[in-house]
Amino acid sequence: MRAWKTTDVPGRLELTEVSVPEPGAGEVLVKVEACGVCRTDLHVIDQELPVHRPGVIPGHQVVGIVEAVGSAVVELRPGDRVGVAWLRHTCGVCRWCRTGRENLCPNSTYTGWDADGGYAEYTTVPEAFAYRLPQLVDAVRTAPMLCAGVIGYRALKRAALPPGGHLGIYGFGSSGHITAQLAAASGAEIYVMTRGEANRQLARDLGAVFVGDTFDTPPEPLDSAIVFAPAGEIVPAALRATTPGGTVSLAGIHMSDVPAMTYGEHLFHERDLRTVTANTRADGIEFLRLAERLRLSARITTYGFDEAATAVADLRSGRASGSLVLTFQKK
Repeated sequence: MRAWKTTDVPGRLELTEVSVPEPGAGEVLVKVEACGVCRTDLHVIDQELPVHRPGVIPGHQVVGIVEAVGSAVVELRPGDRVGVAWLRHTCGVCRWCRTGRENLCPNSTYTGWDADGGYAEYTTVPEAFAYRLPQLVDAVRTAPMLCAGVIGYRALKRAALPPGGHLGIYGFGSSGHITAQLAAASGAEIYVMTRGEANRQLARDLGAVFVGDTFDTPPEPLDSAIVFAPAGEIVPAALRATTPGGTVSLAGIHMSDVPAMTYGEHLFHERDLRTVTANTRADGIEFLRLAERLRLSARITTYGFDEAATAVADLRSGRASGSLVLTFQKK
């Protein structure tokens, strides 16, 4: 099969021919229909995250069809449509797994980082970590929901936004623009601070009450803020913009260093600063149901499978707004 793999050179992908993987015990083989291009993929490809598996196939927002099943698979059958996301395995026995916080499991592994992902014609996934999807689901439109959407959902929960509150979103890419729709559906007012005119226009199109550049000060104090941009220098600005008692949630898996802050200016008055670490399977199930009920829709740019390197470059440079998706379907 054809697959895109990382190389020893940070930032470079290569298109290769590799064997179709064999599903192990408890795993299913998935024929990939679509795979979202996530900023986490970029961190893996650019080696901003430590290399866990040299020459890994990136991609963890996968929609596809079960092609074959390994031994000990209980429910999934060939022909079922599934989603494959970032979290691939947890131990199930540590204190975090036993208390509903499997995203913090110290023995967790991840799709497209520890194990090969969806920048390929086929991938495998443990049955226990596959999301069963409706047979008629749109693969391209569903792919970004499996990470950008789910992480945004968890980040929004961590941000403790009060009903009808003012939510600041710093960085308006794939996750940011899905989360804005989710928050607006609950009555929140959305304030967007982001680079790039295309991203700012997308925020206007989605009804943000204020749209500015990354370090602009919103006209109203924020009850909650989510920082999606992987830039630590944004954190002090987000805290300054947040009202006393407010919460700032940091949604990225990787972020540049946060500069020194002063207690009085940034943290006093019971401002909370929280991080987000992946998501639980329960988060994924909850969000996918919510996304269907609210009819959340990502603004998508599609790329053919052969254009994966171009898609990654466009994400890196900011040339494309919204969500980027690789597809085997005709564009």
